[in-house]
Formats: sequence, structure tokens, C-alpha cells
Amino acid sequence: MSFQNVGTYNAGVFTPKAAGPAPVGGVPVMDADGIASGGAFLVSELEKRDPLIRKPLTSFTYPRDIVIQTGGGWVDYVSAMSVAYGITGGAVNSPVTAGGANGIPVVQASVDKGVYKAHVFAAALRVMFQDMQRANYIGRSLDNLLQDGVRMAYDKHMDANGYVGIGDYGTTGLVNNPDATETTAVNGAKGTAAWATKTPQEILKDVNDAITSVWAANEYDETAVPNHILIPYEQYNYILTTMVTDLATETIYDFLLKNNAAAKNGGSLFIGATRWCKGAGTGDKDRMVVYVNHERFVKMDELVPMSRIMSAPNVANVCYDTAYMANLSEVQIFYPTSILYVDGI
Repeated sequence: MSFQNVGTYNAGVFTPKAAGPAPVGGVPVMDADGIASGGAFLVSELEKRDPLIRKPLTSFTYPRDIVIQTGGGWVDYVSAMSVAYGITGGAVNSPVTAGGANGIPVVQASVDKGVYKAHVFAAALRVMFQDMQRANYIGRSLDNLLQDGVRMAYDKHMDANGYVGIGDYGTTGLVNNPDATETTAVNGAKGTAAWATKTPQEILKDVNDAITSVWAANEYDETAVPNHILIPYEQYNYILTTMVTDLATETIYDFLLKNNAAAKNGGSLFIGATRWCKGAGTGDKDRMVVYVNHERFVKMDELVPMSRIMSAPNVANVCYDTAYMANLSEVQIFYPTSILYVDGI
């Protein structure tokens, strides 16, 4: 199989907006008479400045839902080895031997290597000299302010890379991997598959059917029992706030955590919400992702964590430019049987 080099993902340049005239209505504007009477002085003296800078509202959950390994350098690919075993005649009857036998079956190993793409994240921070002097005068750091912007862009990029990949470069993530098995949730007693119309027992059956299906596909390996479920926020809030019965004090969420197949087999189950599951299924249906969250089964590499690579004055633009870069891998799913999609919940 041939692999395309993802290359560099450019996040652009982060710069503060240029200073300009205040919009009319936003800040009181003084005419000549007001200034002459000392009104301008009074307005500035009587102004209460809110020290809090309100940043954009956002969220990211990728560190919670996938193992991220650090280190590896500026490589183009990440590889992983796997092995399959076989024995002549099979492992049931063939190894049985007797005193007159003139041969014994031979065990063979087939070693394979999987290759996964890596790409470079790059972003620049630019602080104009005049803006920097003004910020120092008022006791604020534009550099720190813009660093937060770079970090937010990086986290948003990592979130997308972890859940859906980068479509332009042919990578996928946790919720849209083409090798994962896709199923459709069965209809409940009310004739629909949506959890909002199902009873707690029907929702539990959806969860347990998915867990046991993955476990069976993994040959009932005790280390391969699914321990992580992702669902959209709507379904998550529904099970989090809806009681099992009108007289019960237990929510559907608590009911699922106590009675799921993973917990009954000595494991633990995490059920969490992510916005990437909304409409991720076939036909834009809501998707439940059931998988084994362990580095043996799925992970992502932060080959070079986001770092401040270099900083230099830019005389032509009278500013200071700083470059930030990171090297990242796509999501690596080593056992396709360890992840299952259930659409229509």
C-alpha cells in the first residue's frame, strides 16, 4: 500500500488587530466643549476597567479519549509491527502425536509492518513593535496573549486530528475510521432507535450488544474488553439527567455503569461525550463509538510537542516574529476489531 505524505499544516499568523478609532457608541466621544470643561479628564478618571480579557469559548477532549505518546523527532511516518502465528494442520488435532509418528507440526510466524502518516503543524506569532511598547506601558503582555491563541489553535487541530483526521490529506480519526465495523442501533418498543425514545433496559442492551460484539471479534481476549464509549452531548445529557424510573434515585448513566458487560467481567467502562459523534454516522445519524482505549490498540503520536522554534526581529514590518511547530501522527488503530460504530442512537 502506498502512503501519501501529509506534509505541513499551516495554522497561519497570529497578530493583534491594528489600533483604530473607537466605534461610535462604544466609548464616549468628547466634543471641544466637553474637553474644555475637563470632561475628558473626568471620564478617564471615573472609568472602571475590567482586567479580565474574555477569550473565545471552546472545548477539546482529545487527551481524554486517546493515548498520546511523546517523542520520535521530525519523521515522515510512524511504523508498527504485528505478528500472526500458524501451525501445520491447525492447533486442535495436528499437535496430537504418538510413539510411531515420524513428524511433528511446525509453528510459523508472519510478521507485518503498518505505516502511519505524520505531519507538521506550524504557526507564527507576530507582535508589532509599537503595540508591544503600548502593551508594556499598560502592564499587559501581547506575547502571552498571542501564545494563548497559538495554543488554542494547536488544541483545536489536535482535537480534529484525533477524532476525524484531516480530510485534505486523507487521514481519519476515532469516529470515522474506514476499517472499523459499522452497525445500526436496533429499534426500541416505540419503533425508533433513538435513545430519547428508549427505556433504560433498551439503552443498556445497545451498550452491552456493542461491548460483547467487539469482545467476540477480539477472540474474547480478557485485555480486549471495550472500556471506552463516546456519544454525542445530547444523548450524554439525556442519560445523565433521566432517572431509571419515576421513583428511582438512580440515573440511566449510573445504571449503565453498574450493569454493563465490561464491569460484570471485572473491567471498567467510561462513557463520555464529544461533539464529533454528532451526525458522524451514515446518513448523518448520531454515532456511538465503542473501543478499547489502550496504547496497544489505539494511540496517536506527538512526535515533537508544540515548541517555540525560533524568534527574530522583522525590520521590514517593524515587528517580532516567532515560529511554533510540532510533528504529529495520524490516529493509529492497530486492531480494527477493537472498535465498533453504532449509528442511529
